[in-house]
This record gives sequence, C-alpha cells and structure tokens, in this order.
Amino acid sequence: MRFTVSSSALSSKLNMLAKVIGSKNSLPILDNFLFQVAGGEMTITASDNDNVIKSTIALTDSEGEGEFCVANRVILDALKEQPEQPLQFDVDIDETYAIKIVYQNGLYNFTGLNAEDYPRSQPMSEECTSVVLSTDLLIDNINRSLFATASDELRPVMNGIYFDFTADALAVVASDGHKLVRSRNYSIKSENPSAFNLPKKPATLLKNILSKEDEATIKFDARNAEVEFSDGLLRCRLIDGRYPNYNSVIPTDNPCIATVDRKGLQSALRRVLPFASESSQLIRFHIENGRFEVSSEDIDFATSAKEVLSCEYTGTKLTIGFKGSSLMEILGNLTSDQVMFQLADPSRAGVIVPAEQPKDEDVLMLIMPMLLND
Repeated sequence: MRFTVSSSALSSKLNMLAKVIGSKNSLPILDNFLFQVAGGEMTITASDNDNVIKSTIALTDSEGEGEFCVANRVILDALKEQPEQPLQFDVDIDETYAIKIVYQNGLYNFTGLNAEDYPRSQPMSEECTSVVLSTDLLIDNINRSLFATASDELRPVMNGIYFDFTADALAVVASDGHKLVRSRNYSIKSENPSAFNLPKKPATLLKNILSKEDEATIKFDARNAEVEFSDGLLRCRLIDGRYPNYNSVIPTDNPCIATVDRKGLQSALRRVLPFASESSQLIRFHIENGRFEVSSEDIDFATSAKEVLSCEYTGTKLTIGFKGSSLMEILGNLTSDQVMFQLADPSRAGVIVPAEQPKDEDVLMLIMPMLLND
C-alpha cells in the first residue's frame, strides 16, 4: 500500500490526537496511532480506552487500502523537524508491516503493527439525544467551568462538567462543593429535558482541539457521548450518577450588593494574599458604603496586609471571609470589567456575577464563606 500526504497536515493532526494517549495504558496497543486508508483519505485514531479521537486527512495520491498501527513517539519524533513537503508512505500491510517514508532529502524505515488488536468503539445507539452547538459556546463554557470541577474519588459525579438541557435554557454547571459555576444560555432550549456529565479529560481535550466559529454535533445517551466537529470526532464515556440539585444551593435573597472593578480587585488580592495564613488562605472583606476593604493576616508569623478599593454598595455594613485562591480563580474566569458580589451574611455563600452579562447568557459563580474568628 502506498500513499502521499503533506508533512505539516499530518504533523498537526497527530499532535492534536496525541493529547488523548495516556502515559500508562492498560492495553499496550493504545500507545499507537491507528491509520486507516480508504477512498483517497486517511483516518487516524488515538485512544486511552475511555476517550477516542478520530480525524480524517486527504491524501495527495494513494494506491491500495488497509490499516496499520504506529507507535506514537516514533512517528511524532520523525515528523517534528520536517518542513512542509510531501511524504511518501510505503506500507507492507500483508506480512511484515514494514513502513518506509520517503521525503525530499532522505527516508525513514521502521516497523508498524497489525491493527486487528486495536479496540474499536461501537456506533452511538439510535435512541441517543443529538444537539448542535456552536464551538465558541462549547469552548467558552468549558474554559469557564473547568476550574470548579472536583477531584473526588468518593463523589465522582462532581468531577465533571454537567450539561443540563431544559425548556428555558442550556445550563452548564461545575462544582467541587466549595465553589460553583452555572452558565445559562437562553438561545438553546430543549423541548425534551436531557443532561450529561462530561469528565474533565475529554472536556480539556475538546477546548484544545475545537476550532472557533464552527459547529459541533453532540450525541449522547446514558453512558457515552460523541462530539463531531469539522475535522474530527471525539467519543468518551460519561460520568454515571445523579448530579446534585445545583439550583437549590444558590441563595436568591442577597440584600447586600457590592459592585467593584474586577482587575483592581485581582491586583489587590495578589498583593494581600501572600500575607494570609498558608494553610487557610483566608481573605477578609469588610464592605460598607463606597468602601471595599480587603485584608489578610497570619497570626503565627505576625504578618498582615490591608488594601481599600472603592465600590458601589447597597446594604448594611458586612464583614465576610473567603478562600483567597478560590476568589482568584473565580475572578480570573470572568471577563467583565466589573463584578457584583451578592451577599447576605457571613455564614451564607457569596454569589459573584458579571456586572454586564454576555449576550443571551446568565453567568453566575458561587463561593462558600470561611469562618471568621472574631
């Protein structure tokens, strides 16, 4: 079997697919890429058994059809330093799986593997739910939510991003029990409510491989999901289990509302946080009319810091504590110039929202308070 392919096109595909391959695979064959040549195209597959990515590449010319496997490190290293040029592959798929790649100034010889041991995924069932989403929406929501997912072996249901399709909106939710992100998109409504819980690894893969200004078709059932996009397909196992009622933990009666400059608060936190206790990372907010005080202290080392920002505030005088690193993560995953803190008292969760919401969206972040010892 012979075929010719562009070196840069092949290299970019393989680098995209390599992100799924695990460092310790249960099946040795999964350390390889699967190449399938047919009809003037080559489909390349990479997998870690739970997640599969496929991508198709056009061939300049081809003679014969077949499939073979190549160790990911061998082919990635071979292509790493290649400038753009045609690569001519000659593969013995009948006996030895010897592979010869001829390029402008030289050639590579190495041996591939028989592809029959490579695991194949079953097609999605006909009863699966199918939705079409813009890739921009997917990328934005994954980027905004990933930091809030848990790494909890006892409650694996919290380790993913929950996509909840309702009659009113699509809600994308992530929480680790200490912080929560809920993004509602009102442009996407579903007559038949459905949901899936996307694990962290495929979510991270998707945000890195999807192209902006495109569309993706998501098919899902109770166990698996498949995301089809312009230059490939990702298939993954979903997280089993019932996701908690996230709306019930979001306080709605928050009479104390402070609006503050997001970047100004981030800068203040960067300066104040090093003086907080290393174990608790407690940051204290003291808010009153027009004044937003950020402070920290470490009693053990007799260090403290305090900074005052201006704000718009309605409500009674309030002092409340939060974990500094979680605040930094939340502020770093919002994009508005100003943020609103919606608070009630020192024992209730704080709600943080952009002062100006994105079009057709309602973005909300929640952070649990920390106990103040005074």
